[in-house]
Amino acid sequence: MLLKTFGWSFAVTALGLVAAVFYGGWEAFGIVAILSVLEISLSFDNAVVNAGILKKMSAFWQKIFLTIGVLIAVFGMRLVFPVVIVAISAKIGPIDAVDLALNDKDHYQELVTDAHPAIAAFGGMFLLMIFLDFIFEDRDIQWLRWLERPLAKLGKVDMLSVCIALVVLLVSSMTFAVHAHQHGGAHVDKAQTVLISGIAGLITYMVVGGLSGYFEDKLEEEEEREHEAEEEAERTGKPRSAVQLAGKAAFFMFLYLEVLDASFSFDGVIGAFAITNDIVLMALGLGIGAMYVRSLTVYLVRQGTLDDYVYLEHGAHYAIGALAVILMVTIQYQIHEVITGLVGVALIGWSFLSSVRRNRALAAAEGKAESPDKTEVSSGV
Repeated sequence: MLLKTFGWSFAVTALGLVAAVFYGGWEAFGIVAILSVLEISLSFDNAVVNAGILKKMSAFWQKIFLTIGVLIAVFGMRLVFPVVIVAISAKIGPIDAVDLALNDKDHYQELVTDAHPAIAAFGGMFLLMIFLDFIFEDRDIQWLRWLERPLAKLGKVDMLSVCIALVVLLVSSMTFAVHAHQHGGAHVDKAQTVLISGIAGLITYMVVGGLSGYFEDKLEEEEEREHEAEEEAERTGKPRSAVQLAGKAAFFMFLYLEVLDASFSFDGVIGAFAITNDIVLMALGLGIGAMYVRSLTVYLVRQGTLDDYVYLEHGAHYAIGALAVILMVTIQYQIHEVITGLVGVALIGWSFLSSVRRNRALAAAEGKAESPDKTEVSSGV
């Protein structure tokens, strides 16, 4: 099971490390290995959240997620995305951007770093909306009840998460503008870019998330209709349809997963420049990490880990909230990637331990409930 799920990740790791050695020697080998670990540590919460969505999809779409989805994640976000950012920010063609990435790496890194506020605003708003919609929803299972109960009551107010997200964006952009003005005004115009990018992230979440939720609801309605019409279809001999709707639902959920993965990858791509400005090594290291995140997602689904450890999804969403806040803060201040990774791992680890304690408590309660019956049986004998 482990080899079947992680087989492609192991293969890509071997090929990527060998390619790094041929490209830049053992120093490149070390850089790619470090980048791979960085990507996995920063994106572990991504895998947990992805698993919560992917478990609703069929085996076919899980395969699509592991094949086409990997191509989008590795080549799209880890290789093409930084080049596109440079092309847009520097107002040059994509070919010139690639030439810059390969032949003038210092200038390339400078341009990507310069575009960071806009990237952080877009990704931060998208992830913040995911977190807010999660904590404002009333749930049967609650992890931090002292916090989640009152928030669930507040969540009954319409559009509350959107209002809070817009307030956070407005404060971030205004603070960035004031800071830039006090230090010479070199980046005052970028405050508007931050505001626009954040609104774009909010709109992207609402459109993609709304469509996926709409088609998911339609899929559930259609499944109910199929159950009701099953006996009649067997009597008449007419084949049942409604497969197309399921395809639409799965497609938009897949699209939502890809946008989600893109938002998670922002911090990894930007953080990679702290280690190297070589786009080839970045693509190799982050690509290997992305493969493991994909495999880990499928592993969690097939093992039913989220069902066994019910607080894991809560911990992952709190990690998303922390990452969203960190991204918004990095618009103006620099935060080390190690801190970002440790916060996510700590929250997920805490939720895992809480799940273990819950499972033990339930098992102990079941044991106590069964013990009187056993006593009666033994005394009767």
